[in-house]
Amino acid sequence: MIEDNIINKEANERTVLVGLVTQRQSEAKVREYLDELAFLARTAGAEPEKEFVQKLEYPNPRTYVGKGKLDEILKYVEENEIGLVIFDDELSPKQVANIEKELKVKILDRTSLILDIFAKRAQTATARTQVELAQYQYLLPRLTRMWTHLERQRGGIGMRGPGETQIETDRRIILDKIARLKEGLAHIDRQKSIQRKNRGKLTRVALVGYTNVGKSTLMNVLSKSDVFAENKLFATLDTTVRKVTVENLPFLLTDTVGFIRKLPTHLVDSFKSTLDEVREADLLVHVVDVSHPGFEEQIEVVEKTLRDVCGDQRKPMVMVFNKIDAFTYTPKAEDDLTPATRENISLDEFRKTWMARQPDCVFISAKKKINIDRLKEILYEKAREIHAERFPYNDFLYTKYEEGDNADSADAEEDMEAKKES
Repeated sequence: MIEDNIINKEANERTVLVGLVTQRQSEAKVREYLDELAFLARTAGAEPEKEFVQKLEYPNPRTYVGKGKLDEILKYVEENEIGLVIFDDELSPKQVANIEKELKVKILDRTSLILDIFAKRAQTATARTQVELAQYQYLLPRLTRMWTHLERQRGGIGMRGPGETQIETDRRIILDKIARLKEGLAHIDRQKSIQRKNRGKLTRVALVGYTNVGKSTLMNVLSKSDVFAENKLFATLDTTVRKVTVENLPFLLTDTVGFIRKLPTHLVDSFKSTLDEVREADLLVHVVDVSHPGFEEQIEVVEKTLRDVCGDQRKPMVMVFNKIDAFTYTPKAEDDLTPATRENISLDEFRKTWMARQPDCVFISAKKKINIDRLKEILYEKAREIHAERFPYNDFLYTKYEEGDNADSADAEEDMEAKKES
């Protein structure tokens, strides 16, 4: 693991956030993205003080924002003793070097901030290896600005190009580390594959969704376990698998890493072994934070990431709209003729929207355990359908004892074992 984390964990760093309104991003979207960036910054240990937004057709290739906006940021940084500036998009190495030269403070982009959080959250050897690989892949094209101190050496025979020599040496070291980390992850992939095979033929159910939507909390409720859950982004990076039994049917429930918009490609590649749990699942449970103002876009982000992970595979899915206890609305007066908005639709009306029209969806609160029984019913029905395809005779016995036989589940298991032996 890279030892020096980007953000100082001993004391919260004061920071400012910077975003761009472009042809592809409206101002409303940029404000929403900056709110999420502020959440990311707090998760990493920084304290956002101010947001700077500029309208440009496209990012400035040299400094991301224009000269005037950069001067405005510089003035605020100097007057308020700001030590960190975070940009909402991924910056090129050239942009980082130029901005640092102008502002004379530490510069981060969205990718490096996420990597810092990942490094902080990684607990197991698998997660640490995955994060370290992503860090080195991000660092590799940015080596030039790490050796700017060598530029002060000028002239003289034998003094030309020491910086380039050092950069090439460092590049080879990092490429060797990347190769070793990839080899280590390949070994982990083989181990994980064996572990999945050893789980037998139990139905596999994977919780997927945007980060901080309540997947780990729901995992704890369904499996009666103590998976770490916290109101922070990427509270857990490690895949957790628990055996869950609903009525008389057992299945495996997996809690996976949360997704986020603008997730770097190399992060997805690094977490391949973790995302294999999603790829090999029989049933996906898409958990959505219905209280979030931008949950519709979060759904799109998750669906796009799932397409990247699963390819053309079409997996059965249950949509779970979580945090209904945090959903707020303002009732409209009878004579109010203004168009209805999301804020003034009651929960009963909310269930009549496009979301409730989906074949398999349920509104719950994992924290308050509201409507969990209905979710269990849906999971039981879906898991049983999958189980019945694999073990038709077993499903016959489940049906037999559910419909009124006086034998208990132990008798059912004995009957099934006798059938297998015969």
